[in-house]
Amino acid sequence: MNSSHIEIQKAKVFGEQPEVKLVAPCKMGEGIIHFMQVQRDNLIQKFTQANRESTFFIPASGSGSRMFHFLFEFLERPNEENRGQVERFLNNMEDFAFFQKIPLEIREKLKSHDVNLDEFVDFLLNNEGMAFGDLPKGLIPFHKIGPFVLNPFQEQILQGIRVNEGNSAFHYSIKSAHEAAIRKGINSTEELSGGNYNVSFSVQNDETNAIAFDENQKPIPLDETEILTRPAGHGALLENLNAIESDIIFIKNIDNLQHFSKSSLAIDTWKYLGGVAIWFEDEKNKVLKNPTIEGLITLNKHFQFIADSEIEKLKVEDIFKILNKPFRVCGMVRNEGQPGGGPFWVEENGEVTKQIVEKSQISMRGEQYRLMVQSTYFNPVMIVAVNKDAKGKPFDLFEFRDENKYFVVNKNFKGKDIYFSELPGLWNGSMAHWNSIFVEIPSETFSPVKTVLDLLDHSHKE
Repeated sequence: MNSSHIEIQKAKVFGEQPEVKLVAPCKMGEGIIHFMQVQRDNLIQKFTQANRESTFFIPASGSGSRMFHFLFEFLERPNEENRGQVERFLNNMEDFAFFQKIPLEIREKLKSHDVNLDEFVDFLLNNEGMAFGDLPKGLIPFHKIGPFVLNPFQEQILQGIRVNEGNSAFHYSIKSAHEAAIRKGINSTEELSGGNYNVSFSVQNDETNAIAFDENQKPIPLDETEILTRPAGHGALLENLNAIESDIIFIKNIDNLQHFSKSSLAIDTWKYLGGVAIWFEDEKNKVLKNPTIEGLITLNKHFQFIADSEIEKLKVEDIFKILNKPFRVCGMVRNEGQPGGGPFWVEENGEVTKQIVEKSQISMRGEQYRLMVQSTYFNPVMIVAVNKDAKGKPFDLFEFRDENKYFVVNKNFKGKDIYFSELPGLWNGSMAHWNSIFVEIPSETFSPVKTVLDLLDHSHKE
């Protein structure tokens, strides 16, 4: 790795942090669109009738060990909170789908509460047992459907084909070491269901990895020739997303699932968002064929993707540049204090745009932080992306990324603090120059599994 590359990354990590300037949170009628049920039904029908080729793009390399973090905490630093979590975990053990995968002898001990907690946690997480500590989250069984135990890789497919039956492909970004196990699970699902699914995989390009520095701003050596690097966040997957050629791309997280019996609302919501995307694409192309400011204003009244203050600055010759770019329809749920990003109007260089902003991008002081906490909506990563122009030619997504919207991260590595930069987030800076449409969707469609205890919630039960 050459010295100039190291210096560039060091300047990012230890220089002035890039911050986003908020103008206002997006609200109902001010950047967030709400449709009545009859409109939703019409949009679902529009999507179904359009019969477009679609791909689910699902980042899926995240580790499953985080789901069991409270167990580690209890063993190392017990307190009242993690004690209660451990009790709930053990007392409801038979309700977890993976319970069926545990050897009978250990299941019997669990039922009679005759188990050594340290040994059981070790069995769950280490390779000599269930290996949940090394598996991606998508390989940990989430749900039971009758006699079958399924993991998220399998369930995302079973639910996704109900969104766009016959036209749905699935693309997972994974770690290559897990591909054989993932394929094995998908093959067994095909055998059970009689289906034949279009599934592909990619890995995060190692060349996007970030250099890790110590507190003295020095790269951390691994040996005489190598220095420590870390994956540069989900923004590194822009390359993977750029390779998808479908008319419509559904972007979602691997862990946002409901039990199959409770998934109908989420499936209809994906169709609904797809219908909004097709409607916008049709209306946008009409304006491109006959560009007028009045036509753009009408389009914006329906979809609220441009700030009114920006339209006032535009001339007819600007319309092609404004509309000829990738766009996304993002489902937004009511903010109930979840960690993560939200929808905001943002100002940069005198221009106001719509963005999904993470809390880490905002100053923790003064008015900016007050604006952040006033947000009434949250981004659950239910995004419908369209990456083709009016002639069906794909855009190069790298042309629409804001390179300056990177993140600086401080983490612990083998007991030492390390510092590195992550690339602009996939739905943050990597999509900064897209057109964005934010649509209110039901909160019930968002049921992520961040901890194994989430699997005890209503949405995950048969």
